[in-house]
Amino acid sequence: MNGKLVAGAIVAAGLIAGAAMYYLQVYAYYERVPATGEGDVRLTSLATGAPEPILYDAFQAIDADSSPVRYRACFTTPLSQAMLSETYVIFEAPVPLTGPGWFGCYDAAEVDAALADGSAIAFLGQQNVTYGIDRVVAILDDGRGFAWNQINHCGEVVFEGKPAPEGCPPVPERN
Repeated sequence: MNGKLVAGAIVAAGLIAGAAMYYLQVYAYYERVPATGEGDVRLTSLATGAPEPILYDAFQAIDADSSPVRYRACFTTPLSQAMLSETYVIFEAPVPLTGPGWFGCYDAAEVDAALADGSAIAFLGQQNVTYGIDRVVAILDDGRGFAWNQINHCGEVVFEGKPAPEGCPPVPERN
């Protein structure tokens, strides 16, 4: 009889731990990012090299302090891809990161497919939004836009504990 109780307790503890882990990964740390109405969506200008706000509507975003790559956003823009690609920096290696299923406006698979078939263009939103992390903004041909944070080449090396490669900004000191 004691063996059944011990086995039951182990199974129950495993189920509780699994449920807690799922909740923590999918829901617990995310917070909605309120739209400010100005500057929520920025693209890096070819002329100045600085991020500039663009026209947008229907902005929705989530973020989490637990990781710099948890940012996801959706919006619409009246600006054409042709105008945007002549004005802003194209992002060469976009990899849309999957967001939580409950954030329904953001679909990484749809964005990835649109980038692959050419119906979306990825732009550099802001380089080093935090050290080693770039904000990427993809605009589909129908005006829908998606944004996420992606590790850049400096971050890939530094986050592995190696010195920053040549051409990267200095690594900030940790507190």
